[in-house]
Amino acid sequence: MTVRGSLAVGLCVAGVCAIAGAAVPGAAQAPPARQGGPPPPARAAAPVDLAGTWVSVVTEDWRWRMVTPPKGDFESVPLNAEGIKVTNAWDASKDGSCDAYGVGGIMRMPVRLRISWQDDNTLKIETDAGQQTRLLRFAAAASAASGERTLQGYSVAEWLGGGAGNIDVFTGRTDGPGAQRWGGLRVRTTNMRAGWLRRNGVPYSQNAVVTEYFTRFTHPQAGDWFVVTTTVDDPTYLTTTFTTSSNFKKEPNDSKWSPSPCRAG
Repeated sequence: MTVRGSLAVGLCVAGVCAIAGAAVPGAAQAPPARQGGPPPPARAAAPVDLAGTWVSVVTEDWRWRMVTPPKGDFESVPLNAEGIKVTNAWDASKDGSCDAYGVGGIMRMPVRLRISWQDDNTLKIETDAGQQTRLLRFAAAASAASGERTLQGYSVAEWLGGGAGNIDVFTGRTDGPGAQRWGGLRVRTTNMRAGWLRRNGVPYSQNAVVTEYFTRFTHPQAGDWFVVTTTVDDPTYLTTTFTTSSNFKKEPNDSKWSPSPCRAG
């Protein structure tokens, strides 16, 4: 498994590590379904609040994230022979293409996100760079992926962890009743169009499966953050799972929001 990102291995305090998608000692599980009735909608059951405007904090991989890498630069991406062939055939005139803003690459971009609830069971993520919109559908709103393939594919989400009594990953302390300082979200996306893992045409195919783990946490001085750990499994172009970890910090408002479209075609 290939891993890129400064927080991909998680946050560890006193031997306790919080890893996106992994169990955390002391962390409560998502609320069970209520007896005799349907479970609460995703918005009401959320262990953490992801709504707001967030900005990517690029502290690693500048050469692949902040600028378009040179043609043929696929270092750290586990491409197979066909993936290398497609990468080497990239045309620099396509720089800025919307293919770089699909679900497999959008979270690695230097980007702002505006996250809100479209309805009680659908979380919406809008990006300023590329002007993309992602819809994360929870169980009550999700169905089997079908229909036309899109750049962002079809995403199904579920909450992980959360509730009171969680480990504070910065201090190692267990919070008291009612505190909610750790929580996560798992998203699985299929039915996407082919796109790029990087802006220089490093490919993923329409057969890929993209799985993301969003881990949100708070620090008294550092503020509100989330880390999204993304895995891409693609038998068409990759020899093994490609994993990245990207950091986002919450902004006080959306005054810096500046949408800029990508290039179609």
